[in-house]
Amino acid sequence: MFDPGKSQDAAAALVEAAAHRAFELFRNQAFRAEAALDALDQVEQDRIFNELVTACIVLIMLVLEAPDLRVPAGFWDRLTRLRELVPTAYVDSLKALGVEDEHLKVWDKLIAMRYEEYARDRHDVRSAAMHLGSREKPLDLDELSRIRLLVPVQAVAIGCHHHICRGNTDGRDELFKLTLKALAGFYVDVRLRLEGGKNTLLTRARRLLRRMMAGER
Repeated sequence: MFDPGKSQDAAAALVEAAAHRAFELFRNQAFRAEAALDALDQVEQDRIFNELVTACIVLIMLVLEAPDLRVPAGFWDRLTRLRELVPTAYVDSLKALGVEDEHLKVWDKLIAMRYEEYARDRHDVRSAAMHLGSREKPLDLDELSRIRLLVPVQAVAIGCHHHICRGNTDGRDELFKLTLKALAGFYVDVRLRLEGGKNTLLTRARRLLRRMMAGER
């Protein structure tokens, strides 16, 4: 996957996985019920699906630039190149399917806009997570590392949920949990794929994520 000559293939494989994971969530019966998808017209359903795909693509981009990603030092230039190729790879896949240029331009703008938004929101998510985690006792280095590890997926899930609901998120906690769970699973898969094996810290961080999803204090 890290062969520089295969960066385009790797980017294509990653965005294909993103679209597949988004479709799995979109077809999930619990998600459809919580999002009331069957009561929405096709345009609105398509909009929600597009937000799910975009969330997965942006999550890949955030993983590829994560400073705590456990890869050999020599891989960083390749990861930077791969991260640059990811948005284009998805647009190219749509173009290959015959999607018109005007719609491809919309996708370019949407991915760029959501990346900027979710990347910016990481700071607020990190602050909130640290505040929550320090209520019971001071945070040690291991706990700080776990919080930092989960910030990208939390930021993307919060933003995606907001857009799915068009900002009206009151009473939609179950929908958020379903979205977060699906994105978290995808996040773990991508990180482990890039890191080439088991990440003990990532495994421990899952417990922190489950605690946050349950609303524990």
